[in-house]
Amino acid sequence: MIFASGLRRFRLLLTVRLAGQFGDGAFQAALATYVVFSPQNAATPGKVAEAFAVLLLPFTIVGPFAGVFLDRWRRRQMLFWANLVRAGLVLGVAACAAANSTGFLFYLAALAAFSANRFILAGLSAGLPHTVTGEQLVVANAVSPTLGTLATTIGAGVSVLVHAVVGHGQGSVSGVLVCTACLYVLSALVALTIPADGLGPATPARTPWRSAMASVARGVASGARHVIARPAAGRPLAAIAVSRFCYGAVTIITLLLFRNAFNDPKNTNAGLAGFAFAVGVSGVGFGLGAVATPFVARKLSLHRWIPLCLTAAGIAELVFGAPFREPTLLIGAFLLGFFSQGQKVSTDTLVQRNVDDDFRGRVFVFYDMLYNGSFVVAAAFAAATLPMNGKSYAVLGIVSGAYLLTGFWYTLKIPQEPGPEPLPPIPAGEPTTPAVR
Repeated sequence: MIFASGLRRFRLLLTVRLAGQFGDGAFQAALATYVVFSPQNAATPGKVAEAFAVLLLPFTIVGPFAGVFLDRWRRRQMLFWANLVRAGLVLGVAACAAANSTGFLFYLAALAAFSANRFILAGLSAGLPHTVTGEQLVVANAVSPTLGTLATTIGAGVSVLVHAVVGHGQGSVSGVLVCTACLYVLSALVALTIPADGLGPATPARTPWRSAMASVARGVASGARHVIARPAAGRPLAAIAVSRFCYGAVTIITLLLFRNAFNDPKNTNAGLAGFAFAVGVSGVGFGLGAVATPFVARKLSLHRWIPLCLTAAGIAELVFGAPFREPTLLIGAFLLGFFSQGQKVSTDTLVQRNVDDDFRGRVFVFYDMLYNGSFVVAAAFAAATLPMNGKSYAVLGIVSGAYLLTGFWYTLKIPQEPGPEPLPPIPAGEPTTPAVR
């Protein structure tokens, strides 16, 4: 069991993740309430897309720097300092909200805080293999990110509840943000309890600042080449980039439907509550998908589970999304969450198993660039194609078709690419890096 007494480092790393991602959910919901679901702002596809793009695009800019440093500096120290930095940034956002400001400083602090968040999540993924044995990695990948996603969902729900009770004013937003900053400080303090070298890298490079900054582009390029040279890791990344694009488009469709179609656009509380409930339903699907994936992996290879998830997601969107009715949309949200998380757990595991630990930080930041960049592309696509109420059979058809075609493509490649070789037995209580193919 991954919660056994001999895996203290895993439990501590999980606590860092849960405290931080609970705060992430509260932070995201507070910003959504303040910017998108305020009565004075109309939620057009363009504005919604801008909000997502502004929050996600900097991740792809900061990400390369994070990856290079994650492979050079001790990841434990990076988790500590990055959490403290984002706590200070969130306090800056809270100050802007208290002053009823949504100007340049407000968005700058919010963007920087979200950028630090992606930096931290990349470090958590890169450090995870150092806290469990190789045989436990699939289960750890199912449990850790999934519980983090659930923590984010709960944090968002608590934030929404607070705003529903006390209102949407700047006072409630700033209060939630101050509490979020405290959670980030707690996450930083828990990270300090992990041994300094407990999360790798095994042999961090000691290079001057100037050389490290100059090597950023080369570092990301080498991480990309490392993945491309290993199809067992590169192919899942290509598939999840398409899946993330589809998921992003569906997310914006869902938001617009609840904001402008299923509810009176002037009743922002109802729109926010409906969208939050849909996110929660999808979160339940995420949890069940993560629980199911390790069991499925015992019967099927992870390479076969990925195209099944893609195909099922495409069918679910056609069947339950096309009516554009709230009950069927919620069923589709649950199924999409289930299969998306099944694909995500499989992809995480395949990447971790098939890349060298010395490249893992760079590879996972490259992974994050694809993951978030695909969502930004989806936001731009939605802004150009969706109507105000989010109802578009053409866009829904494109999303479903992309899921199905990617699943078909991946299936064709399976016979040419066998699954990962079995990991060698590792003595209990001795976490190490999985074998590289």
